[in-house]
Amino acid sequence: MNRARRLVGALALTTALTFTAACGASTDDSGSADATNVKLRMTVWTSNEDQLKLFDSIADAYRAKHPEVSSITFESLPFEDYNTTLTTQIAGGNAPDLAWMGDLSKDLIASDALVGLTDRLKATDGWQYDDLEASATKEFSQDGTLYAYPFSTSPFALYVNTDLLAKAGQKIDPKTLTWDQVAAAGAAVHSATKKAGFVVRDFDYKSWNMLATVWTGFGASAWSQDGKTCTFTSPEMRQAFTFLHDAAFKTEAMPGPGTTADFFAGDAAFTVAQVSRSSLLTDKFKYALYPLPAGPAGKYSVIGQAGVGVLAAGKHKTQATDFLAYLTNPANSAKLAQFFPPPRKSLLTGEKLAADNKVLTAAQLQEAVVDQLPNAVTLPNHTNPAEIAQKGKTALDAMWKADADIPAVLKSVCTAIDPILAK
Repeated sequence: MNRARRLVGALALTTALTFTAACGASTDDSGSADATNVKLRMTVWTSNEDQLKLFDSIADAYRAKHPEVSSITFESLPFEDYNTTLTTQIAGGNAPDLAWMGDLSKDLIASDALVGLTDRLKATDGWQYDDLEASATKEFSQDGTLYAYPFSTSPFALYVNTDLLAKAGQKIDPKTLTWDQVAAAGAAVHSATKKAGFVVRDFDYKSWNMLATVWTGFGASAWSQDGKTCTFTSPEMRQAFTFLHDAAFKTEAMPGPGTTADFFAGDAAFTVAQVSRSSLLTDKFKYALYPLPAGPAGKYSVIGQAGVGVLAAGKHKTQATDFLAYLTNPANSAKLAQFFPPPRKSLLTGEKLAADNKVLTAAQLQEAVVDQLPNAVTLPNHTNPAEIAQKGKTALDAMWKADADIPAVLKSVCTAIDPILAK
């Protein structure tokens, strides 16, 4: 009952009626080890056929050794509605047994909505818990317990359309590349070809947390280390947003509001995107992949993560935890690595990652993935992510005007989100 109440309160998504239903779900004890005819369900946000086929093949191999599990279903939910749908299922008494999660993880952990995994994974023969990269598990851990396995830990990198740079007479040195140089080359490309300069993929003047892939290089962060105080008013953040504002409205190095440019369709010279997006590359143009450019604060790395956890309100917690241990063991992690950069140190070499990658070389993957993980930071993540995202966006909308008062806008962001952070 308490678990359901905390989850509903934290997410503010349900009515008293669904709250009552969630209470019933949380008391289900059918996760006992001796259950039979177990039907497991796992929610995911991918609809990629190759990925789903791989999941099915791993599930089939597991079921062959566990006759008590009669089926394992991977339920694909639309990404844009994923968090809402998942939390509604949990609160409505229809929680899946396992679920993918991104920025919802902190709410789920804080609400006791996930099963602790550490002891079970350490006790699994051959699982090799010590093989996990510490920087990859931090986001999904609390008080020394891992609550979701970080099956995808993908650094953000700089994709470069070298054909567009050549047309604009631009050359860059990846070893000394800075954001100022990217902006200058991007502005030159836009002037010469009318194509876009640099694009922060998935930002689109809406998802402001994606800009952490830039502002981290300026030494800025969205909030204090303890997560209780907004830091958008810092000098470092002001410098970062001045850079972005100039790129959008003065030099036109970055497409302005209302203008879209898809790097992977050949419409931009640069894009910041996760290495896992490399599957979108084609032979339409020549390209390169580099780590993120250095900012005034020096070199840095940012990762985006997705984890998979066992829902405490699920009907088969014991079997779900056992299947998660199987899904993420060293052998299956190696199979998943063709789509999702793994958190296992033993798999994190350029050669191993390149074995199943059709577009990137071992050297590129070593430099853009392996070498970036040890000191990487994650995208901003906090409890109440939807509320923070919406309040922050509303305040930042005033930034995207040619005559914006940058310090005043950044101050308004803190005014909007500080009360949420302080909860």
